[in-house]
Amino acid sequence: MEGFITDWLNLALRCLHVIVAIAWIGESFYFVALDNSLKPPQDPNARRRGVFGDFWHVHGGGFYHMQKYSVAPQDMPENLHWSFWPSYTTWMSGFGLFLVLYLLSPGTYLIDKNVLDMGPVVAVASAIGFLLAGWIVYDSLCRLLGTKDKLLGICVGIYVLIAAFVACHVFSGRAAYLITGAMLATIMSANVFFVIIPGQRKMVASMLKGETPNAIYGKRGKQRSVHNTYFTLPVVFAMLSNHYAMTYTHKYNWVILVLIMLAGALIRQFFVMRHRGQVLWYMPVAGLVLVLGAFAWTMPAPTVPVAQAAGAPTIKVSDIQPIIQQRCATCHSAHPSMMGSAPAGVVLDTPAEIRQNAQRVHQQAVTLKAMPLGNVTQMTDAERQKIAAWFNGGAVQ
Repeated sequence: MEGFITDWLNLALRCLHVIVAIAWIGESFYFVALDNSLKPPQDPNARRRGVFGDFWHVHGGGFYHMQKYSVAPQDMPENLHWSFWPSYTTWMSGFGLFLVLYLLSPGTYLIDKNVLDMGPVVAVASAIGFLLAGWIVYDSLCRLLGTKDKLLGICVGIYVLIAAFVACHVFSGRAAYLITGAMLATIMSANVFFVIIPGQRKMVASMLKGETPNAIYGKRGKQRSVHNTYFTLPVVFAMLSNHYAMTYTHKYNWVILVLIMLAGALIRQFFVMRHRGQVLWYMPVAGLVLVLGAFAWTMPAPTVPVAQAAGAPTIKVSDIQPIIQQRCATCHSAHPSMMGSAPAGVVLDTPAEIRQNAQRVHQQAVTLKAMPLGNVTQMTDAERQKIAAWFNGGAVQ
């Protein structure tokens, strides 16, 4: 029953997280595109009113005229839209999902004793501390180097690299990728909560008092918003990476993570510059080269079926079925004992099902050694070798 409830919580939180993340990312990408598409207004009346730039576009059968003020309009509009709930709900639903999947099962998901032997309490505290430390260090860098955008960008990039290295040497590879992404997502949402929205509230309060708003709040908010847009694609990859063990199980998994995150930032920069009218193809090409480099680096050595040596016993599915039942079927079964339902719908109860999923079993248990998760069922190297011998022999018997 516990596994059943956990699966439904997982489903509900995952759906909520994806929906609100789409809303937040879509809104963020729109305003970045708008900001970088603004042109000085041609109307002298608009310039006198303090309009910094405007932009015309057509969508859904209608025409829209967007204007941005250098600081703020002279009069406060009655209906003012605030963009913050998509950010907050994305972070809260994401943390809820992290809690259900990782923090409540640290022995399975957070800890890899081959990386660092630590207890569940230490693992959970380290994961939460990693998120908090991520924001504190980033925010300190922004406050220290706030007016030096290029230097700040370099320092933040180096900090993300260090964070990826540390995470991959503390947590399991799967958790390390997710936690690095969650750290960036926490920074993004904290930027909205602690910097962007408070600054906007102060500007609105000044207007209501008849005072001229301080432009510094808008500049700070814009800087953090720009950082958020470059974090977006790296975070998306980190959230999806759990499904692709060939990345996080690699010996140099932190380098793979950094390469793909950098590729995401370069691709995002291409679109940012494109909105400004500059088409810099070398950026997505460089991103593609980084991804192809990661692809080549993680590529496993090819395996081919080998003939049995004369007199050697043929390894049949019946020989490895006890291993599968003991080490894998606790989860991958029609009636699993450790989870509410079989992950990815992979069931390994019968010889036919084992043969049908031979490629998956070999990939996860032998090539990547990503399964069992955290090796919670303690599959031995000898058992992995036996599965490999069966698979390399053709996996047909």
